[in-house]
Amino acid sequence: MSAFAEMQDLLSDFLTEASDLLDDVDIGLLELEQRPHDTGLLNQVFRGFHTVKGGAGFLDATPLVELCHRGENLLDLLRSHVLVITPEIMDLILAATGEVRRMFGEMERGTMPESAPQALLLALEAAARGETVDTSALRGIVSESIEPHMAPVMALDQNEPDWLGFYRAAFGEPPARAGQVDGAGGQVSVAAPGPASAAAGTPASVATAKQPAKPYRTDMLAPPAASAVAKDSTIRVDTARFDQILNLSGEIGLTKNRLSCLRDALVANRADDDITETLDVVFSQLDTLVSDLQSAVMMARMQPVGRVFQKYSRLARDLARQLEKDVELVITGGETEVDKTILDELNDPLVHLIRNAVDHGIETMVERRSVGKSPRGKLHLSARQTGDSIVIEVSDDGRGMDPEHIRRKAVEKGVISAEEASLLDHSQCLKLIFLPGFSTRAEVSDLSGRGVGMDVVKTNIEKLKGQIDLQSSPGMGSHIVVSLPLTLAILPVLMLKLVDQPYAIPLSAVREIIPLRQEEMHNIGNAQALTIRGEVLPVIDLAVLLGRARKTPPTLAVVLAYGERQLVLGVDGFIGQDEVMIKPLEGIHPKGVAGATLSGDGTLVLVLEMKQLLDGLF
Repeated sequence: MSAFAEMQDLLSDFLTEASDLLDDVDIGLLELEQRPHDTGLLNQVFRGFHTVKGGAGFLDATPLVELCHRGENLLDLLRSHVLVITPEIMDLILAATGEVRRMFGEMERGTMPESAPQALLLALEAAARGETVDTSALRGIVSESIEPHMAPVMALDQNEPDWLGFYRAAFGEPPARAGQVDGAGGQVSVAAPGPASAAAGTPASVATAKQPAKPYRTDMLAPPAASAVAKDSTIRVDTARFDQILNLSGEIGLTKNRLSCLRDALVANRADDDITETLDVVFSQLDTLVSDLQSAVMMARMQPVGRVFQKYSRLARDLARQLEKDVELVITGGETEVDKTILDELNDPLVHLIRNAVDHGIETMVERRSVGKSPRGKLHLSARQTGDSIVIEVSDDGRGMDPEHIRRKAVEKGVISAEEASLLDHSQCLKLIFLPGFSTRAEVSDLSGRGVGMDVVKTNIEKLKGQIDLQSSPGMGSHIVVSLPLTLAILPVLMLKLVDQPYAIPLSAVREIIPLRQEEMHNIGNAQALTIRGEVLPVIDLAVLLGRARKTPPTLAVVLAYGERQLVLGVDGFIGQDEVMIKPLEGIHPKGVAGATLSGDGTLVLVLEMKQLLDGLF
């Protein structure tokens, strides 16, 4: 039975609000490290901890209350200027927020969270007494909400922190807990540190068994920090409800298309002018309403990327501390909005890109000084909207990539042959890092060396119908550009005909429509090609790709963008362009088919996944 069975609604509300508060606390802590004298910011962080503790007390989540209380004590001493902010104190507080997040996960599963490691609790108390704590063992411990469980390279997520090792490094052997039996079979009492003295910060210990903390029910009265400024005008709605509305709007769109076909049939049959005119008005109104409804639903699903981006500040900070580097993450364009589905799926690739930039890209402080750079490395994460796409850029001012070194490593690891490697230009050599199994690291570490990171990035970006580009030069840093559609729910498509069967292809890949004359084509090797504005492009018959038999060669074609290349796709005719909702084909997954939709006359139309169809041809 759930530990919170009688308060599920309260638990759900608490976890939702407290998770947002904890995000703000993490962001505030990272900003505080850059602005240690910002009293207002420190008070905001303190209030966040205080409010989380109050809600935990109302739910009788004593382990969470105890941890928050220790963190709150330390923050209180900082804001009262008894203590000053140091990197070690920040390590401890961030470790505490990571534990809080771990407890949230256990509560979400309906279980009472396990207590925080005793080593962490004692370390928080020691820091509150003004003692110096060695936190080197904590560096790099990042919360699960930031880093995904994507691949074996995520060693720091898959292993629990060595809290006992951390405690021994900081304080020596830990004291025995109350009730623990010593070697002689007797009972051992614990010296439980008391609250720090505000004046001198001296310990006030008593040799007694430690009692569990009592819940702080009255703290629930403490208002969230944001309520004093302005009320949030947003409401929380389950995305499943929006998905249902979006599905309905798509069905209305299909009905509108069928109505359009009926209208055309009436006009062709010379229906009464008054009926036709009335039908035109009704159809125009329906068209406007459907478009407005779809736009409103899509806007409701749009979320600013800044909320997710801000979490990477902690990721970069923790990794830099672990690697003994100095890295500043600069975020711009956080107000750019994207569909929540894409935003959620984008977390995994971005985590890998940030990790790689800190681990591989940015040099140590000594290395940077030796080449005349500032000891602090700069990592930029930006977003912007371009047309119906969102462009995300990750760049650093680190050591950059040497294409010749990448070429040699690829051959050494057997990723490609020496003959294939000799044909690659500068840009193609750089893109070898996206191949499975490729890594420039000689040894496997907790952070890298297994050759799965950038391969996962490329795969996940392509699953989102996006593209990734890389630019880098030795000593000049690296620049990665990710381009994604703003939404995957409504897809603009080009409807075409092939052997009397309608198909749809994503409009974003279409460059132009041209006539295909056999006399203008020429053979290169065993393949046909066509010269368009001085560029020789391969010609591929869509019927061949789909295994459809045809009696006559295609007379029309679409010029498609395929990665960085273009090709000519032969078809039989065009129906027009439309915006459709793609429905999956339940139980079957034919190669090259993303799903299906309905045309205006009710015909089933397969939506093609061109990348799958074209993979292996070039």
